[in-house]
Amino acid sequence: QVQLVESGGGLVQAGGSLRVSCEASGRTFSVNAMGWFRQPPGKEREFVAAISWSAMRTDYADSVKGRFTISRDNAKNTVYLQMNSLKPEDTAVYYCAAGRAVTMTKNPYEYGYWGQGTQVTVSS
Repeated sequence: QVQLVESGGGLVQAGGSLRVSCEASGRTFSVNAMGWFRQPPGKEREFVAAISWSAMRTDYADSVKGRFTISRDNAKNTVYLQMNSLKPEDTAVYYCAAGRAVTMTKNPYEYGYWGQGTQVTVSS
């Protein structure tokens, strides 16, 4: 019932910045939280950041805290992830997720909707 489309990925040099976007459509009024996860090459999917309007808070993985910022544009039904000071270890496919009953934003199983992912590659 909710569709998510990511955009904004690409190739950047270490130290650079990117902003990825996630546009939601469908029954977006049912969503109480949205988040970003990523899957580096050869590794499991991991939590990056989330914004919860039910809890009125944002959450970040320790590895990105201070460098990444998640934000929301209600008018556009879009969540953004601003990524600064990028490192090669940030290279991954970044996935947007949305949930209707999210209580622990770091738990991927609480998100019922996922985008197809956008590739972010950081060169050294």
